[in-house]
Amino acid sequence: MAFRSSAGAHRGIILILVLYLLLGTLYSVVNPLFEASDEMWHYPFIVHLADGHGLPAQQPGVDQPWRQEGSQPPLYYALGALATFWVDTSDMAQVLWKNPHADIGIPKPDRNVNMVVHTDAERFPYRGTVLAAHIVRWLSVCLGAVTVLCTYLVALDIFPQRRPLALGAAAFVAFNPMFLFVSGSINNDNLANALAALTLWRLVRLVPRPATAERGLAPQHELLLLGGLLGLAALSKASALGLFALAGLALVFIAFWRWRRAPDAHPLPRLLRQLLWSVLVVYGVAILIAGWWFVRNWRLYGDPLGLNTFVAIVGPRHPVPTLRQLWGERVGFTMSFWGFFGGMNVPMSSWLYRTLDLLAALGAMGVAIFLLASWRWLALEARLKLLLMAAWPAIVFVSLIRWTLMTIATQGRLMFAALPAIAFWLVLGWMTWASRRLERWAVLAASLSFFAIGLAAPFIYIRPAYARPPVLAPEQLPSAAEITYVNATFGGHMELVGYTYTPTEAHPGEAISLTVYWRALGRMQQNYSVFVHLLTENDLIVGQRDMYPGQGTYPTTLWRAGDIVADTYVVPISPATLTPATAQFEVGLYLLESGARLQATNSAGQALGDQVRFGEIRIMPRTRSEPGLGDIPNPVFFNLDNRIALIGYVLDRTAAAPGETFHLTLYWRALARTTHDYSVFTQVLGENQQIWAQKDAWPQNGNAPTSTWQPGQVIEDRYELVVQQDAPAGVYDLQVGMYLGATGERLNLLGEGGHVQDDRILLGKVRILRLAE
Repeated sequence: MAFRSSAGAHRGIILILVLYLLLGTLYSVVNPLFEASDEMWHYPFIVHLADGHGLPAQQPGVDQPWRQEGSQPPLYYALGALATFWVDTSDMAQVLWKNPHADIGIPKPDRNVNMVVHTDAERFPYRGTVLAAHIVRWLSVCLGAVTVLCTYLVALDIFPQRRPLALGAAAFVAFNPMFLFVSGSINNDNLANALAALTLWRLVRLVPRPATAERGLAPQHELLLLGGLLGLAALSKASALGLFALAGLALVFIAFWRWRRAPDAHPLPRLLRQLLWSVLVVYGVAILIAGWWFVRNWRLYGDPLGLNTFVAIVGPRHPVPTLRQLWGERVGFTMSFWGFFGGMNVPMSSWLYRTLDLLAALGAMGVAIFLLASWRWLALEARLKLLLMAAWPAIVFVSLIRWTLMTIATQGRLMFAALPAIAFWLVLGWMTWASRRLERWAVLAASLSFFAIGLAAPFIYIRPAYARPPVLAPEQLPSAAEITYVNATFGGHMELVGYTYTPTEAHPGEAISLTVYWRALGRMQQNYSVFVHLLTENDLIVGQRDMYPGQGTYPTTLWRAGDIVADTYVVPISPATLTPATAQFEVGLYLLESGARLQATNSAGQALGDQVRFGEIRIMPRTRSEPGLGDIPNPVFFNLDNRIALIGYVLDRTAAAPGETFHLTLYWRALARTTHDYSVFTQVLGENQQIWAQKDAWPQNGNAPTSTWQPGQVIEDRYELVVQQDAPAGVYDLQVGMYLGATGERLNLLGEGGHVQDDRILLGKVRILRLAE
């Protein structure tokens, strides 16, 4: 009877857990293997352990299959190895077939999002590497269930009489699309999140601990359990080390609570002794469990966390952004909190992000209202618990900021270690807007909404992103009135049947959509990549797309003779393109490893070279007027550290021979006052940073130093770049920027949102001709 009564009281969380397990399994199956953040690096670490090779030694500069993930604490990978050691994974290299052209971290309208090429080997029934990878994914789903359950328990412990709050927080975690996506993937975050949630729950339960005869602030078994959780968390992910600070804070809170409740019964010296003993027990157990890992890192890498090697492999962030620039990355941060799938390249609908962000803002405002109205009436133990719930997200966020300053990692999913606390606060804030009589219905509506989003996301966003274009029958080819037929063949392997594109007129910064119809002439033994160039005068590329056929999903070795595929490429036009201009497409096939192109012939067997050219696109100028200057030619907007922007330019020619001159006019706008006098660099740059033409000077040859510019002022600035006599013929970058003459430090180019993109402005390409030309 007691069991039935308990189950009845908690039937809400049982239902949430069941629905979560179904959704988590759904995500693990619908999302193709290795199409989650760093999953293709996490899994080889597991295989390395499962094959009995022990912990890997990281070697920056050496191509290791686990890359930077070999620097991660090993517990999650050891669990994965324990679950799959019996599976034959000798086919891993075939299953983990990487797409070298994948647009990782950059959503594109023509997809090419798949980091891995997927074949029928991934279909059910699973076997080999596919089976082992799914087992580890299912393990991750189960770990996510621990996080969901602990979210419910911690909220119920803080406000036992507000069960809708606990259920709502658990539902928020369980049905968050990004949490489901991560939980259905191979990622050590899942173990770290589960252990963090368990630790948070145990800490919240400890805070109102009454006095005991124990030497510490809590019974010995509680301290040992807490130390064990901390040790295991330290072996799951470095970011979990913040739990040590949270545990110390909780122990201080327990001592403070006792002293405030009965200072005479708990003299300060005794409390300090108990606090010290508790700290020694908790941290001592944690060190006994995890200390060996940090000693190993110190001996191997000279860093107990091994972060120096991790960063050396993944790449340090340069230049280091300011906090203001990090704030500019908030959009991607919130997107990856709600649901940004694949390799950060499969987004949800923009309206959905805006709606969820608005709901989060309402929740935050509701929390503020709740605290202002209720804080003084809350019992001391409730206040201390709430402080713990606020401290944990703050600790995680500060550590994430520090990590983001070291390497690019502005992802909201990295806050999931604190997701139970975040869910608690947001649901509490939403409930504040509803009356006590309606709050359970408000929580139910929010939970059902999140469930609907979580259920729909795999089918609306994830599955379509990886769908292979259908193979067409010859009779399904469009008529000559719908496409232009070319019938050019490449190396006797592929035929470019025809094409269509739209629009025929565009501006810099816009894109042209080209659909090419390919036909396989036979089975192919090599994987050829497609290149699509948009060429202007002097054969300069102003737009380009490179990918495997089928928008990255259908490498040529998978094609059968006679297969016909309509392949769409969305080619962006460089925003700095000189206008007006007339452009044409250049299309061909090449081997990525060598760069060798297939030779093309027309239907009559005549040689066309290593590409086919067609089409005509008019690239028209944009217009932008400035007072006193009129229309700014070739308007652009390149932001240099929010101080100065390049807003337009003129180039008199796009090709020159050695000894000839490029005449370049730049239009600058002051965005803010500056006390520094920056020099402008203008360069024609070749391989190995070789400069073939250059002119550096203060603006207007020193007559308009930047320290005199007023915000909003526009400066017309002229330069002459003389091509060196020994410059070889070829295509080179034309780049400009600003720097401090005293230090050489350049102003950073900021992208949309304020994140650092580069320390130069690439205006495009120019051609250096042979003297005889």
